[in-house]
Amino acid sequence: MKHLLITTGLLTCLALPFSALAQTDTQQLDQEARDIAKQFLGQLKPELQKSMKRDGPAKTVAFCHTKAPEIAKQLAQKTGWNINRVSLKPRGENATPDQWESTVLKRFNTQLANGASPKTLEFSAIVEVNNQTEYRYMKAIPTGNVCLACHGSKIATPIQDTLQQLYPNDGATGYSKGQLRGAFSFSKTL
Repeated sequence: MKHLLITTGLLTCLALPFSALAQTDTQQLDQEARDIAKQFLGQLKPELQKSMKRDGPAKTVAFCHTKAPEIAKQLAQKTGWNINRVSLKPRGENATPDQWESTVLKRFNTQLANGASPKTLEFSAIVEVNNQTEYRYMKAIPTGNVCLACHGSKIATPIQDTLQQLYPNDGATGYSKGQLRGAFSFSKTL
């Protein structure tokens, strides 16, 4: 009995530093992911705004179609993270969430319905995927006024035509301001 208590006590003492270490590592990964989200948005948003002013919304859809994946690819190469945007109402095929992402997006919608600010919605976890340990992070993307031209309920015909051409299976319309349009979804193999 005495031997069991000593062994249990030693294991508990050894487990505490590992638990603290895991929490610290997760906090560091959370911050890395937040920084990547800021970089992504920080690069994409000004480019979209310039395109909207210069070319109008219909041409900006085509611009976004090529520019957003380009920014994601550059950031992925620079950081070593898998970078994507997903939605329960995806625009492109790469925006279709997997089961984990769908669960998180539904959780975000519940939190939003309960009064949470969409700007604060984020979630991270360490998960097993295909026998590999991954850190996964998601940050909500709320619908702003500027988003409504291409994602709202009343979309002008030229924009609809461009959307149909570039995204024949588009589901990313019908939003109103403040709704959750999707989320950044990042992962990193540990």
